[in-house]
Amino acid sequence: MSKFLKFTCNLDSFIEELNQRIKNNNVNIQKLLKQKKKTYKNFVKELEIMEEYLEEFFTPLSHLNAVNNSEFTQDIYTKALPIITEYSTLLSQNLAIYTEYKNILKNENETLNYEQKRVLELNIKNFELSGAHLDDKTKQRLQEINLRKSELANDFSQNLLNATNDYSYIITNEIDIQGLPQSEIENAKFEENGVTKYKITLQMPSYIAYMTYGKNREIREELYRAYVTRAPENEKIIDEILALRYEMSKLLGFESYAQLSLATKMAPNEKSVLNFLNNLLDHSQKQSKEEFQQLQKIAPHELKSHDTSFYAEILKKEQYKIDEEEYRPYFQQENVVNGMFQFLHKLFNIKFERIDETLWHEKASAYHIYENETLKAKIYLDLEARESKRGGAWMHNWQAHCTNIKEEEELATAFVVCNFPPSTDINPSLLRHDDVVTLFHEMGHTIHHILSSVNESEVSGVNGVEWDAVEFPSQFLENFAYEPKVLKMFAKHHITQEIISDAMINKLVKSKNFLSAMGMLRQLEFSIFDFQLHTKLYQRDEVQNLLDKIREKTTLIEPPKYNKFQNGFAHIFSGGYAAGYYSYKWAEVLSADVFYSVVDEGIFNSDTAKKYLDIILHTGGAKSMSILYSELMNREADTSKLLRLNGIQ
Repeated sequence: MSKFLKFTCNLDSFIEELNQRIKNNNVNIQKLLKQKKKTYKNFVKELEIMEEYLEEFFTPLSHLNAVNNSEFTQDIYTKALPIITEYSTLLSQNLAIYTEYKNILKNENETLNYEQKRVLELNIKNFELSGAHLDDKTKQRLQEINLRKSELANDFSQNLLNATNDYSYIITNEIDIQGLPQSEIENAKFEENGVTKYKITLQMPSYIAYMTYGKNREIREELYRAYVTRAPENEKIIDEILALRYEMSKLLGFESYAQLSLATKMAPNEKSVLNFLNNLLDHSQKQSKEEFQQLQKIAPHELKSHDTSFYAEILKKEQYKIDEEEYRPYFQQENVVNGMFQFLHKLFNIKFERIDETLWHEKASAYHIYENETLKAKIYLDLEARESKRGGAWMHNWQAHCTNIKEEEELATAFVVCNFPPSTDINPSLLRHDDVVTLFHEMGHTIHHILSSVNESEVSGVNGVEWDAVEFPSQFLENFAYEPKVLKMFAKHHITQEIISDAMINKLVKSKNFLSAMGMLRQLEFSIFDFQLHTKLYQRDEVQNLLDKIREKTTLIEPPKYNKFQNGFAHIFSGGYAAGYYSYKWAEVLSADVFYSVVDEGIFNSDTAKKYLDIILHTGGAKSMSILYSELMNREADTSKLLRLNGIQ
């Protein structure tokens, strides 16, 4: 029998099969509850694997809806969401299961291993955070809130995707396209009535290319306006989501949603998060103002929001003699992927082997992963942008490494999704170095999930990891995309096969922290806005007023009044980062600290890297990250390494 599921999703029968699976699960739950003597093995493990298999069935639908979005996938996903949400909510509030879990943890405490204890402890906490111990009326209201929140998150995401796909700017004057990368010009070009025209869209490769290289300032402003005013209907959705989150936190006994969010994170309290963010802000402001002055000096007019990328590219070339386009021929997508695999083989002794498999799109691919020559996991790559795909980049875990009811090993699988420039029969996909960093980032998430050796699915891989620690492995790996030893493994000219020169690498490394303090301020703006937004109830104009107040400290150019960034802040309104966007910076402290230890030890012969594989990657969520980090480094994280990584004095 195959150790991996075959990727399949029958949309025609999905709802019927989902209902049947949930019906079967509910019958099984009642059977398990009727057992006289309940143990970890005959009760907890049974429920755990039952939930794992339901998630494995549902994941392909959510994946398809994100990467091959259509009216059909939207319809099925929209119908499926309330079904799975209602089931999950009722299960999370089941007082009988909650009681049995507490009894089993108490009665078997001496014989349970640390993985099993972690499963029980996290479940007990989640039951309490779902209101399992509350009265029926409160539980009913929490069910209603969860259902509505899931619907609103889906609507928010779909509105954003629709707005992105619905917009295009047609250029008819060739002068206005000059300066863009040739590959982007070719992708934008089309013929209409015998006239050559160029279509610029809000898809990331197209939008970023024009904002960075497009010389026509009026077009840049038009594109910027279109981007920051997407999905105005999301404004009402934001109000409802915030109100529901606030009500939910109150029902569960918390003062705010931020407080509720921290119940499952490393950060101890709200004050510690805001102190952490404001400390970084204080350290970054002086340098960010100096960086902005340099940028303003080269512009012939007062800088506006739609100017920064364009003049930043000019300044970067001037300061470092570096041209982003000079590098793209060295980052041909296939070479980068294969080189990254080679790097991971040298660092962790894992091998990637491509396999033939019919998937959801011709550009998708599948790989078996071997660790020490033993089959360990499987990944799917879907790396190129297209209209049917949600923007951004992500890792989506599918199967988790575990043992099943029969104590047979089951292996992990995951999807790696990006939105890189699409390849054609004529042009290969040539990446920006930022794209290379993104790929390494998502692969960091991926190996955190698939290399787990944990036998309990609910704490295997990324499952069970605190949200403010989950970015640690991704950020750790992305830092290597700037290391000369690593770049030499894959950066070769796609035509001449010339390896990237030391001079080019030196310029790239030196430019790594170009305008880094300004970048830090931008990320801190997102983090502070998200966290403060969830410390009390904000509605309507209060949301914009809060953002404006935060921007008084974080922005060097006042954004135009029409900028409605929050309507596109998918991370916190349709992702899992609500009151948790700070996690990127929190985890970056951990990742920077470990990264410098590995680099200082020579990278490939690093003892820290070996320990990182054994302690962080193999253990997954089976222990708190604070415990794992202490085991890895034998000390607390050194926060100064984050500023060093970003070149901030």
